[in-house]
Amino acid sequence: MSGLEFLRAISRGELSGVPMADLMGFGFHEIEEGRVVFECVPAEYHYNPIGTVHGGLAATLFDSAMGCAVHTMLPAGVGYTTVELKVNFLRPITVRTGRILCEGKTIHVGGRLATAEARLLDEAGKLYGHATTTCMIFREETGGKASRAARVGEGGKL
Repeated sequence: MSGLEFLRAISRGELSGVPMADLMGFGFHEIEEGRVVFECVPAEYHYNPIGTVHGGLAATLFDSAMGCAVHTMLPAGVGYTTVELKVNFLRPITVRTGRILCEGKTIHVGGRLATAEARLLDEAGKLYGHATTTCMIFREETGGKASRAARVGEGGKL
């Protein structure tokens, strides 16, 4: 199953979700070739000691949106991993910010490397941060243990 098909199946509830996203309270909003948008409603459990959303939530949204955007461009049997993540925070996020959207888009997807960019916005379109990434592209050979996407594509259980 291609990366795009895999992510759409998760979004439709046909495959189990992503435990880390469930834990942090975010999920898919839009998925298309070369572009993924995640949504999250900040809560106090996302706060750091100074009373704003911890930067790790935004960094996780950026990494997830950009990585998944890259994943949508990959055929079955090809994976990716983040090798570089650059994040720029522009303003604090709080509960009052309301729902935030993180849009990741591919810039380049080659045979060994991919690059992508992302923007974190509120519903009014106000920019809270932006990021870029470089991902390594690889054949999904994991020393005999098939990846989750490969197991699903082969009809295996997760």
